[in-house]
Amino acid sequence: MASVRVLERSEEDPPKKGICVPDIIIHENKYEFCRYSLKIARFINANLGFSAYVWEAGVALCRYFEKEKINFTGKKVIELGSGTGIVGILATLLGGYVTITDKPNILKQIENNVSINIPTACRHRIKVQPLIWGENHTHFPTAYDFILGSDIVYSSVSYPALVETLRYLARQGATIYLSSELRKSNGSSVFHDDLLPQYFSCQVVDRMEGKDVIVYKMSKIGFTSGDTLASKE
Repeated sequence: MASVRVLERSEEDPPKKGICVPDIIIHENKYEFCRYSLKIARFINANLGFSAYVWEAGVALCRYFEKEKINFTGKKVIELGSGTGIVGILATLLGGYVTITDKPNILKQIENNVSINIPTACRHRIKVQPLIWGENHTHFPTAYDFILGSDIVYSSVSYPALVETLRYLARQGATIYLSSELRKSNGSSVFHDDLLPQYFSCQVVDRMEGKDVIVYKMSKIGFTSGDTLASKE
């Protein structure tokens, strides 16, 4: 079931002088995973691009957690390119200490969904922070148990920065779950079949029936504390 509402802009976000900026239109959809009912809001006219959608790869990853009865209790988790926050929010509800990340302009959409779906008693287990792949990833710790990403392999331009970020964050042996829709137009198959296996042990653990959506489970090959993208093990 979907609903639409309008979020009035606050005084903290005034429009630029001489420019009329409309209120943000929000579409809300409900999802059921692992006996949790999630209400996910999308900021439609806020110039968020691809991040203003719940992609099938994100749903597939949530379904995988449900099917495999994955428990994140007490585990340190980071999600890359979260968009709406749906995957990281579910990981939090499943017990994880979760850091949800994306570009700075996406964070308000994520924070809104966190406020809707995460009970106050669990808020200490979730953080929303800006992360630009290949730029400020070294500001984050490397002791994560899990790294999550869904439909973040959509632009070949970002592949080197994404690999660099994954390699850094996985230095201490995190388990990585990437859910991707393979598209011929962006070389995502080459990314998963040729590029990632140079640095990670990769296996296909799930597929969405009738769709080119695949869930991969990965772990870093020969991780070392002095690892960099330029020095392949």
